[in-house]
Amino acid sequence: MVTTQLQPTRKRVDKAIEPQSETSEAARLLAAVSDFAPLLGPRSEEIEQARRLPRDIAERLSQLGLFRTLVPRSHRGLELSVPEIIPLIETLAAADSSVGWVAMIATVSQLFITRLPRVTYDQVYADGSDIMVVGAGTPAGRAEVIDGGYRVCGRWPFASGCQNAHWIVGHCVVCRDGQPLTSEQGPTTRFVIAPAARWRVEETWLASGLAGTGSHHVSLDNVEVPDASTFDLFHGPSCLPGPLVSALAPFTPTLHAAVAVGIAKAAVADLVSLAGAGRRQLFAAIDLRDSPAFQHALGKLSAELRAARALLEVQAESEWRRAVAGTLDDKADFADALQGSAWIHAACTNVVSDCYTLAGASAVLNTSPLQRRLRDVHAARQHIFAQERFYASAGKHELGFAPVHPISGQ
Repeated sequence: MVTTQLQPTRKRVDKAIEPQSETSEAARLLAAVSDFAPLLGPRSEEIEQARRLPRDIAERLSQLGLFRTLVPRSHRGLELSVPEIIPLIETLAAADSSVGWVAMIATVSQLFITRLPRVTYDQVYADGSDIMVVGAGTPAGRAEVIDGGYRVCGRWPFASGCQNAHWIVGHCVVCRDGQPLTSEQGPTTRFVIAPAARWRVEETWLASGLAGTGSHHVSLDNVEVPDASTFDLFHGPSCLPGPLVSALAPFTPTLHAAVAVGIAKAAVADLVSLAGAGRRQLFAAIDLRDSPAFQHALGKLSAELRAARALLEVQAESEWRRAVAGTLDDKADFADALQGSAWIHAACTNVVSDCYTLAGASAVLNTSPLQRRLRDVHAARQHIFAQERFYASAGKHELGFAPVHPISGQ
């Protein structure tokens, strides 16, 4: 029988959060993040070379409140809405793509663990709400049913932020006597949460883009966990009242898209700065900023960025409104979210690529932030929640077909 006790891996944080309205709390946090963001750009090379967020940056994000944005006030969180979080992720991603990505992953994880049993959720946040939870969504683990829980083993890829996390979540296929359990929906799976100290981090993250996210492999080797340390993300109930009782899947592509918008926003700013510094292309008669052709191209890029950002804002607001009303679902709304995310990622990738091209030969140098943003936005676009293959799900719904889950097909 499994009797393992969950023990958070950090010291208690004894600071109270004064009751405030969500709007004022969101404005305060955005101002604080905006003040912190300019300090990240000069450290982008350091972050990339380390292949992870430096400890002081992760701790500062924690102090600002990034890891408790969706945590309820009952657990000393900020209890913000998803639309209020979007500009936070944008701002951080514009300053440094990897920082924005890890902040986004930590936000998504705050959504996911609302499916834990309430007693476990309370334990996770028992020693303060400034804890960082990350996870790996690929069902790369095996959870063998034992008395009172599961024996878990597996090796999960793409565990972004794992070296800074206090808790890590892994997705497992449930097995009995070595054989996967199945239902009408396919293989039975559960997510497992354990303190970060119980996981082994394998430093495998050598990537062309988002290199500083620390998206290494993490593994567990026959670790016994109680049933209360597992949850069903796709069909399990929320342990908290409020909007997060609704389906969570639609929010995930939208939060991913905020990183792409932030990267594109920064690329346009880089290009404007380059032109404003008196840049003149080889053999050109006038400076870049005075060129009608450049002005036309920049104006078009700016329009594309505004369109992407507008869709992101409308999508986030619509999803949250439906969540509050209790009508958000994981079929039609998830399909719409994936459709929007795919378009936003494609548009932002085009914006960054064109900024890189317009900058000329200097953009290829490692000293140019544009070459890093180009690599980062392409890496972000490779994620499953940015894939254009999900356009078909939205298209079928438009044609009157009954909505199905875009990933499971059920």
